Amino acid sequence: MEIGQKIKFLRQQNNLTQEELGDRCELSKGFISMLEKDKTSPSIATLKDILEALGTNLADFFADEEQEKVVFGGDDYAVKEDAELKNKVCWLIPNAQKNEMEPILVTIDPEGRTYPDNPHEGEETGYVLEGIITIHIGKNRYQAKKGESFLIKPDKPHYISNEGKRPAKILWISTPPSF
Repeated sequence: MEIGQKIKFLRQQNNLTQEELGDRCELSKGFISMLEKDKTSPSIATLKDILEALGTNLADFFADEEQEKVVFGGDDYAVKEDAELKNKVCWLIPNAQKNEMEPILVTIDPEGRTYPDNPHEGEETGYVLEGIITIHIGKNRYQAKKGESFLIKPDKPHYISNEGKRPAKILWISTPPSF
C-alpha cells in the first residue's frame, strides 16, 4: 500500500474529512487530497504531525503488516496415530495452544478410544460426524451418534470410546487447550 492510501485509510477509520485532518495538522485540504493521491510527499515532520493526528506513529505506520493466516488445509495439520488405542488425532489449527480453543478431528476405530483425560479447567465440546461414540465421564456413560453434539465439563476423568463396528469421527473443541 502506498503512503497516500494508508493515510486515507487511517483518516477514514477515524471518521475525519480531508479538511478536518488538514485543520488538525495546520495543512490545507488540497495538500491532504494530493497526499492521499500520492501526487506529493510530506516531509518527515509533516508526516509525523499527520500520523499523530490519526492516532499512530512512524514506527507503526511503516511496520510490515504480517498477514494473519485464517484458512488452513492438509499441509497445516499435525496428525498423531495411536495404534494401541486405535485412534487418530488431527490438530486442525497449527499452534492451537496459543489460542483460546483447540479444535481437533478425532477418528476412533471400532473398539478404540481416546486417551483418558484427568479433570482440568475449561470445557470440551464435540460433534459426531460419523458413527456412534460412548462418552465416559467418571462412572457415567453417554451415547452420541452422527449429527449429535456433546458438552463435557471436565471435572472428572473422561474419555470417548467407539463400541460400534464402524469408525467414528468427531470434531472436538477444548477450551482452553489442555496439552
